[in-house]
Amino acid sequence: MRTSRTMRTTRATRATRRANSAAGLTSLAAVLLIAGGFVQPPRPTTSADPQKEQRLRWFREAKYGLFIHWGLYAIPAGQWQGKRTLGLGEWIMFRAPVPVRQYETLTSQFNPVRYNADEWVKLAKDAGMKYIVITSKHHDGFALFKSAVSTYNVVDATPFKRDILKELADACARQGMRLGFYYSQSQDWHEPNGAGNTWDFPADDKKNYDQYLRGKAEPQVRELLTGYGPVALIWFDTPRMMTGDRPHRFTRIVRSLPSTAGSAPPATTSRPATT
Repeated sequence: MRTSRTMRTTRATRATRRANSAAGLTSLAAVLLIAGGFVQPPRPTTSADPQKEQRLRWFREAKYGLFIHWGLYAIPAGQWQGKRTLGLGEWIMFRAPVPVRQYETLTSQFNPVRYNADEWVKLAKDAGMKYIVITSKHHDGFALFKSAVSTYNVVDATPFKRDILKELADACARQGMRLGFYYSQSQDWHEPNGAGNTWDFPADDKKNYDQYLRGKAEPQVRELLTGYGPVALIWFDTPRMMTGDRPHRFTRIVRSLPSTAGSAPPATTSRPATT
């Protein structure tokens, strides 16, 4: 009786082990299949457009570059009136939020007398970087270059009185470094008709957005592409309100000017979708 029970128990145990073993092999096979999927070499990212491939080739080969965020927001460095703001420091005007007239007072404090563009470029080269991108104008609307269409820039509005981008462009030319510009074409919290600022100005859908684009953003992009030597790329940021022919107008500007036409620079859009 006991022997019979013991035999039945032994057979049941063996059956359970076989089932567990089979399940284990199935699970292992599934893991191997999944793992095999992850280790597959990536598919080449190619385009049917040969001209686009030509423009993108240098960018894909370079792989390693320096992206510089710099502007008035470096002064408060994430704090406004003793309170820490959430998120990235360059968004402090939006996050706090800070009224335009208060934010403008930062211009009197912006005086980076130790700025040395040649040192910056050398540092990037020594690290093996192949290109530099810098914020020419972020969402706060302040430009790090001399502009004929807005005095809200580093030359006209600060005690520094030097064109940061011109000095950087010259240093890049001397040291053989490609230079590109980030430009916030959509959001401009300083302009009544720019996107994003609804604490000083009306809601975005109530603004004359094209007046801002044609009066400031588009002319400033032209300034960047005509006054600073060869431009490796333009990095446009956020697609807010960029509907209809608006994005195409910027593409036409980038493609048509001598600084980029016929060379290898991609125009990039938001984190970055190269076109």
